[in-house]
Amino acid sequence: MSNENKTIHEFELNLICDFFSTMERQGPGSPEVTLKALSFIDNLTEKSLIADIGCGTGGQTMVLARHAPGQITGLDFLPGFIHLFNRNARQLGLQDRVKGIVGSMDNLPFQAEELDLIWSEGAIYNIGFERGLNEWCKYLKPGGYIAVSESSWFTDERPAEINDFWMAAYTEIDTIPNQIAKIHKAGYLPVATFILPSTCWTEHYFAPAVTAREVLLNKHVGNKTAEELVAMSRHEEVLYSKYKEYYGYTFFIAKKIDL
Repeated sequence: MSNENKTIHEFELNLICDFFSTMERQGPGSPEVTLKALSFIDNLTEKSLIADIGCGTGGQTMVLARHAPGQITGLDFLPGFIHLFNRNARQLGLQDRVKGIVGSMDNLPFQAEELDLIWSEGAIYNIGFERGLNEWCKYLKPGGYIAVSESSWFTDERPAEINDFWMAAYTEIDTIPNQIAKIHKAGYLPVATFILPSTCWTEHYFAPAVTAREVLLNKHVGNKTAEELVAMSRHEEVLYSKYKEYYGYTFFIAKKIDL
């Protein structure tokens, strides 16, 4: 496998943290998209319990906290991200309602039917879309919501270069109709689905990555692994520019079926 075709999981955790810590978001998204997804969710109150799983440094979490009531717990397995998450919450005066904790998304520290809302932007792939939907459902109250953004194919067929890239990175990428079917099968009622605009990639992800690459290379001069991570990031940007009509991120909002 060439360096530029490595996946993010093949790099040292400290390098991943160093690279993404300088970016407000660790994946494609935007405040506008977060708020659009939130607009499909009702019945949240000051007593509501919300979990942002795979929260990163909390770019989207802070948007949620400023526009939705309730207590929010952000969870990520990288301590460096959680340190920045809690610092950001304090700087925004949100520390009484927003708390970041270190943890694993395949062993969540919540009780059965405790949560009113599970949020996860661009992170459910770490456990797998279908597995995440199935395992996280038990933590939601009946009628509670799940809102996740996930990579999707926009066409049934696509050029070999981009197909091979995704098959190496994340074999569970699927078409939107198939993903909606998985949501329903996991015990949810699909509420809303929309594709993230390309600006979520170009302006809010790739543009900040330019500076992040420079910072990483300057911090780790001569580090071949850091250079490989930068090459991977640049390759990802090139592929998106060439093939964005074939894939992207989709936001899925669904409600746990109240039987």
